[in-house]
Amino acid sequence: MIVPSAAIGFNLNPLDRHSEKRDDEAFIARLRNDPAARFLVFDGDVPVLKRGERHDAWFAAGEATAFGPPLQNVFLGEDSTGSGRFALGFAPGLLPTEGNSQDTRYDRVDLRSIALQGLIDQDQLGMLGEAKSMLDWHRRHRFCANCGAPTRTAAAGWQRACDACGTRHFPRVDPVVIMLTIDGERCLLGRQRQFAPGMYSALAGFVEPGETVEDAVRREVHEEARVKCAEVVYFAAQPWPFPSSLMIGCFARASTTDVVIDITELEDARWFTRAEVAAMLAGTHADNLSAPKPFAIAHHLLRAYVEHGEAVLRG
Repeated sequence: MIVPSAAIGFNLNPLDRHSEKRDDEAFIARLRNDPAARFLVFDGDVPVLKRGERHDAWFAAGEATAFGPPLQNVFLGEDSTGSGRFALGFAPGLLPTEGNSQDTRYDRVDLRSIALQGLIDQDQLGMLGEAKSMLDWHRRHRFCANCGAPTRTAAAGWQRACDACGTRHFPRVDPVVIMLTIDGERCLLGRQRQFAPGMYSALAGFVEPGETVEDAVRREVHEEARVKCAEVVYFAAQPWPFPSSLMIGCFARASTTDVVIDITELEDARWFTRAEVAAMLAGTHADNLSAPKPFAIAHHLLRAYVEHGEAVLRG
């Protein structure tokens, strides 16, 4: 069996989420009021990091209090020492915009840049991803989808309750398939207009209602490149907090090979040899083409294919 790397970004999260205790107000209060409790601070959807020899995302209660009352306070879980970990969400503008601040203690750094630059440890990244997804959900669900009335936070931040009609709302995760289609010693890659210059990646798309993962893979590849796929093999998954998706990584075997690009979705799509992909991962491609960085599951799909070839289709 081909085992995916544990280094996929946002995959490591060591917290015990205690989902069964989120309604236990005494338990949550004890963890929150413990001097060992630590808090992530978000300025809108941007994490706030403390400067130092290495950036630190965690604030003690006294440090977090200096920012004022948060809009949201979400219980993330309990760490291995028994300390509670929480996420605090503030309205945008908590810190002055870059270039206007005289405060050298903090940096506002978007989560994608944190992951790309490796500013914090891998297990911390998973907790930041959890926090960002939850705080974004709260910002988007301030009103009841059933009756339109304002909702309030419940269950330690893991529900929103509507007192007008009694509906309870829960966080949602959007499933997304991301797949590497293989034809022997070559694979299908595409690029979107917003990608960095020269970067190609695996194709991807949202799973639709009433659709299996396998059918979503086949549909998306055909929609975007007009290539038909036969068998589909699961590889690994990745929480993707932009805003809250689950990337379901798969390999698929091509049954047709003519590419017709959907220009509304892609700027380009074509077949790359296994040797070309290896050069893209190594940064040595003759045309300066590149692949996604290791924090993205697409990187690990490509690396597994480079190292194992068609064997990836056997799981």
